[in-house]
Amino acid sequence: MMKVTVSRKAHFNAAHKLYRSDWTDEKNKQIFGKCSNKNFHGHNYELIVSLTGQVDPDTGYVFDIGKLKNIIKSEIEDYLDHKNLNLDIEEFSSLNPSAENIAILIYDRLIKYFKEKYKLKVVLYETPRNFVEYSG
Repeated sequence: MMKVTVSRKAHFNAAHKLYRSDWTDEKNKQIFGKCSNKNFHGHNYELIVSLTGQVDPDTGYVFDIGKLKNIIKSEIEDYLDHKNLNLDIEEFSSLNPSAENIAILIYDRLIKYFKEKYKLKVVLYETPRNFVEYSG
């Protein structure tokens, strides 16, 4: 059977700071620029979650988009929206919340819902022009 990809867009707002406490403020500014602002900064993140799999002959679905919407809401939007990623999200207590690391966190929170018959891909837009993709 042929495989099809279905996708769902989501959105969340969050603040963060890219900073290493073992580096000087000068080195952090040199490496991370304005993203190392001591008072944090925010983004309007756009997320695309895609599942690739075979179309179920009974439903015509690869995966029920309504169910995907609910999983994304409970696991990602409710968890990350309007949070300070450095301070509120345990996974980032010792890990820089870069777009790359946020995408990996999102993937790790979602993958448990999908059987091996699906290929999961996460695309995270930090800005309209800067985005990362992660698929495990």
